[in-house]
Amino acid sequence: MLAGLLAVTASEAQTIKVKDQIVEKADGTLIVGMTLDLSKIEVPSNRCYVYTPVVTAGDSVRALTPLIVCGRDRHILYERTGRTYGTHSEYELRRENGKEQSFEYTTRTPMAPWMKKSEVALVTDVCGCGWENLMNDRSPLFPINLAEPVVLKPLLAYRTPEAEAVKARSIEGKAFLDFPVNKITIYPDYRNNPRELAAIRSTIDAVRDDPYATITEVWIKGFASPEGTYANNTYLAENRAKALRDYVKSLYRFEHATFSVDFEPEDWEGLEKRLEEMNLPDKAELLAIIRNPEPRDMDKKELKLKTLNGGTSYKILLRDIYPALRHSDYVVKYNIRNFTAEEAKSLIYTDPKKLSLNEMFMVAQLYEAGSDKYNEVFEIAVRMFPDDPVSNLNAANTAIRTGQLDRAESYLAKAVEGDEKQLAFASVRMLRGDLDGAEAILETLENSTVCGDAARANLEQIKAKRAE
Repeated sequence: MLAGLLAVTASEAQTIKVKDQIVEKADGTLIVGMTLDLSKIEVPSNRCYVYTPVVTAGDSVRALTPLIVCGRDRHILYERTGRTYGTHSEYELRRENGKEQSFEYTTRTPMAPWMKKSEVALVTDVCGCGWENLMNDRSPLFPINLAEPVVLKPLLAYRTPEAEAVKARSIEGKAFLDFPVNKITIYPDYRNNPRELAAIRSTIDAVRDDPYATITEVWIKGFASPEGTYANNTYLAENRAKALRDYVKSLYRFEHATFSVDFEPEDWEGLEKRLEEMNLPDKAELLAIIRNPEPRDMDKKELKLKTLNGGTSYKILLRDIYPALRHSDYVVKYNIRNFTAEEAKSLIYTDPKKLSLNEMFMVAQLYEAGSDKYNEVFEIAVRMFPDDPVSNLNAANTAIRTGQLDRAESYLAKAVEGDEKQLAFASVRMLRGDLDGAEAILETLENSTVCGDAARANLEQIKAKRAE
């Protein structure tokens, strides 16, 4: 019966205009709404037109609820059939020719992935042929774009640092002990010696009292200033260093530690460094004397300093620089025991210098990859090991994850060479919008044994970004 109701000639169909369209996705359903303006069409009293909206994308087609627009007589006949939207999923209305008329169209259909980027078209059936047979004559109405924007999140490859066989650490200091002229004996209460000796003891005690540390060596090097003869200064530098060693040995008993002594008769390097920081009229001449390898006799070299321009500047050196050149440098060397991941987890925030880079990496694995805690661990690692190539690679990856691309590039400049570094470079280019540059790098990494999967996944992201 319905086929008889719909039989008309194609020449009688007119165009319906569409406005105020809306497309939404909710709970697995595609919702399509629009206002259909019927004002320009004329429907004879004894005929009906069927307008079927369809969703199309490539070869995929989904018909939506049809709208049947009838003339007066056919409208009456339609009503007698008892058909309703509820029984047959179709809309029907009577066209009042010559009047402004519109229809608020809304329908729902199950969502399919291909619908995210598709279009709504209109198939007009004036012959009772069915919308399937008229698909080639459909009229595009409006596009659908429900695809979520592709947010590039490049995959990265971290490198596990090698474990330290021995976690050797050291702490160093500089003591300016006062000795009576030409004496090599330490007087603990003489001038500034109480303060200087206390500083040395404090340094040693900080390591000795550490339950995780074992002192392996106390190294002391004595320096004298150029004042006086080189031979006498050699005697003073060596024996004053030995005196400090003996002082320390008298206070501590380290079962496995050694005590080493070195000395430098005259600290000419220190003299040059401090003179560079001063502003003297004949500074250039003084520096020229110090830097000239001739004369080799250091006493003659000092004599030149003394007599330059009447010795005016030398008096300043003697007063302001020479005292600082009489010093004893010391280094306390020690080993730190290894830690479990859980032990390292607490130490990384309280005393990270006790941890190896490998132990810090173990801590990071306790957190979700990319989480704030995970990223923070790698930032701590690069602060503690600022020149380590592996810590810089991993810190670069963390900076990429957080969008700090300038910082990432700074770390990459010091990062270990390898496929992981190239993957990071490609990731920076991806996030900067240089998809071609990123793609060129990633294509060389597709067969990498360490980051091939990540490279291929990133190439897929680039492909999706280009297609959106």
